This record gives sequence, structure tokens and C-alpha cells, in this order.
Amino acid sequence: MRRPLLTANWKMYKTVPESLAYGHELLPLLGDLIGWEESLDLVICPTDLALWPLGEELASTPIRLGAQNLDPGIQGALTGGTSGFLLHEAGARFVIVGHSERRKFFGETDVIVREKTEAALVAGLGPIVCVGESAEERSRGETLDVVHRQVQEALKTLQTPQMMAVTVAYEPVWAIGTGMVPSPEEAQRVAEAIRQDIDELAGTEARDQVRILYGGSVNEANLQSFLDTPDVDGALIGGAALKAVNFANMARRVVNRDSFPESGQ
Repeated sequence: MRRPLLTANWKMYKTVPESLAYGHELLPLLGDLIGWEESLDLVICPTDLALWPLGEELASTPIRLGAQNLDPGIQGALTGGTSGFLLHEAGARFVIVGHSERRKFFGETDVIVREKTEAALVAGLGPIVCVGESAEERSRGETLDVVHRQVQEALKTLQTPQMMAVTVAYEPVWAIGTGMVPSPEEAQRVAEAIRQDIDELAGTEARDQVRILYGGSVNEANLQSFLDTPDVDGALIGGAALKAVNFANMARRVVNRDSFPESGQ
């Protein structure tokens, strides 16, 4: 069984005090969710500035930290760069790689995504590799072709042990921040194809163990419909995870799969 994973991507939101307040608020909200850490992994990806202090806040808890980006390499003359080793030292254990916003606004290619994936693994970070098609590609029926290319290019150099440290997030570009989402059946079709790609690259053991997330306008209302599909193991959540109570409620949905408190949205 693959353990569900919920990852909160805060993007460029929250000051350091706001980040610490979130962490302080989240723990009591999970307090009555007995044994949640045995059936669910929670990861928070704050800004780089908040990694160290938030890591100290959550050090004695099962909640893990992730970074939103990294630069390839260990050290060097790269102004403004942050390597995976620096992120790991700051407390990160996961890192988002190849998010569509990085691809669109910073020109990250499939080759760069592969380099960052490799660098993350060398630094001891679990890369969450994002793939997904644009609205135009979807309208042309190219979803599976685009995702296949992105997965193959990002992961083709990995051996089986490395592959099993990777998480793949299917984030259709047209769904991010728009309120539109694919049907669970569509998400399952893509997740199943991703799992087949992993099988081709690294074998059945990796295929069966690598976690695949759905991302793109995920919220409390639609989360469960994606998790009910056989090949989706969790979610990469943006705006809906900016409030601690919302993130806690989504965790509650995964663990208890029953009613939960109002979100305060």
C-alpha cells in the first residue's frame, strides 16, 4: 500500500511570522486525529526564508518540510541560487521540481527539470516532479503525449532505488488557480499512464511504490474524488492549503473519510 501524501505549496505567500503561526495552529487541529501519522504523510513547502524557523517549530512532529525549487549543483558562482544541500541543511526533505509556473515564467525545460531531479536526489531530497499539459495541448488531445515526454525526460537517467524516492505530481496547467479540474476518470487515466512510464524506466517495483499526486485547484470538496481513484495517492495543494484549518480538514478527509469541521473559507 502506498501511503497517501498531501503537500501544501505556499508559493510566494506568508512571512516568517505568518509561517510560524500556521505551524503553531496546525498541530492542535490534528491533535484529535489519532494515529494520522501512521496513515498519511503531510508536507509543507513554505518560502525558502521560512524553511529554517518553521523546521525548528515542527522538528518534534511528523510534519515534513519541502522546498519549492532548487538549483542544480552543490556550490559555485550562481548569484541567487540555492542548492539542494543548502535546502536540506535548512530542514527540507522534499522539493518541488518543474512546477508549471517555473516552466512558464522561468523558462525551465525538460532537461533542466531532469538536472534538478538528479540534484535533489544527490542532496538527499525527495523530488516532487510536476508534469501536465496546457489548455491548448489538452484541446488537441495531446495530454498523454505531453505527460509521457515530460516523465521520460525528467526520470530517464534514474535507477530503481532513485526512482523509488521520487513523487510525480500531475498538474494540468489549465487547472492551476482556475477552479477547473479534470474529472477523476481523466486524472486516473493520466496517473495510470505515468505509472506505466515508471514501469518502463525502472521496473514493476518502482511502478508499484512511486506515489502519484494530483494538483490543480484541489480543495476540500474535490480531494476525495481524486483519492478514490486507484493510481492517485495524494495531492499537491496550492491556495486551498494556505489556511491551516483547511489543510487539517483535508488530512481529516484522508484519514477518517467522514464529516469534518467547517473550513472557515
